[in-house]
Amino acid sequence: MADGPTPHGGPLLHQWTPERVLVFRALNLGDMLCAVPALRALRRVLPTAHITLLGLPWAIDFSRRFADLLDGHLSFPGYPALPERETDVLAWPDFLQSMQGQGFDLVVQMHGNGHHTNALMALLGARMSTGFCEAGGLSAWPWHVPWPESGPEPLRLMALARHLGAPADDPALAFPLGAQDRAAWAGRPDILALRSGGYLCLHPGGRETRKRWPAHQFAAVADVLAGLTGLPVVLTGSGEEAALTGAVRRAMRSPVLDAAEAVPVGALASLIAGSRLLITNDTGTSHLAAALRVPSVVVFRCTDIDRWAPMDTERHRAVWDPAGERIDLVLHEARQLLERF
Repeated sequence: MADGPTPHGGPLLHQWTPERVLVFRALNLGDMLCAVPALRALRRVLPTAHITLLGLPWAIDFSRRFADLLDGHLSFPGYPALPERETDVLAWPDFLQSMQGQGFDLVVQMHGNGHHTNALMALLGARMSTGFCEAGGLSAWPWHVPWPESGPEPLRLMALARHLGAPADDPALAFPLGAQDRAAWAGRPDILALRSGGYLCLHPGGRETRKRWPAHQFAAVADVLAGLTGLPVVLTGSGEEAALTGAVRRAMRSPVLDAAEAVPVGALASLIAGSRLLITNDTGTSHLAAALRVPSVVVFRCTDIDRWAPMDTERHRAVWDPAGERIDLVLHEARQLLERF
């Protein structure tokens, strides 16, 4: 593209309209939801482009759910420096050959600061590459933007979209629901019988053990809120978290529904969408609550609260509790939200 766009000629997408775009973000649910505002902006500036997500295998559902923003999905086989999935080494030769044959015009690295990934993106055969890079790395990656070291995750990603020339002015998360999401609970008539706004959700799990608030604290909060509101409590989680929700259930005095099951993420979202309030660890469910506008209290034990806390501080409250002992503050925030919403 010798006569094409130049870094000094203004935003890339004001100079050039790629037809086939690949977005790389091979991360889990919460991280993907935080990318929705940037993807929305990218679609606005490229309304007719074919935009494909290169993500984790689970995210094929994400790509289909956001069909207004994404036109396709390709599964990333993993890489040793990236912890989100085990690397499928044997898949890499065919993966690279396939990617190089796709004819992408532009690859957008939206996975992080690019330390491990920018060189990988350069192998995929796109005509041009952009995205984040480490501070001081613009000489090697002239169309990239330095990774923001502070601020909420959605705003960091929106900074990249604006750098490209996309109108990134709407930071709201989203998660479209369909009839199939509620239908996934067909085997649980007790859950289908719940009235929208008539129950509380607690999510004691999370992918990383170090981020979890103690099970007995969830149980104590559940008992207090059940007594205060008279509402039933629903424990949410994956099938792998059934032992954890079971520990919370056994520590409770109040009636409780245990909904830790191997159901699609849409089923979990439909359950959270109908709840009056969610109490959760810093995990994907907190971003689901933000996307669905369900009031929530999010307990942080070790992660960057400024980066990952919901941006709507009226509807969502973040509690910093490394020691796992601030039950009074969690209850205080929960009561305030129940009074306000």
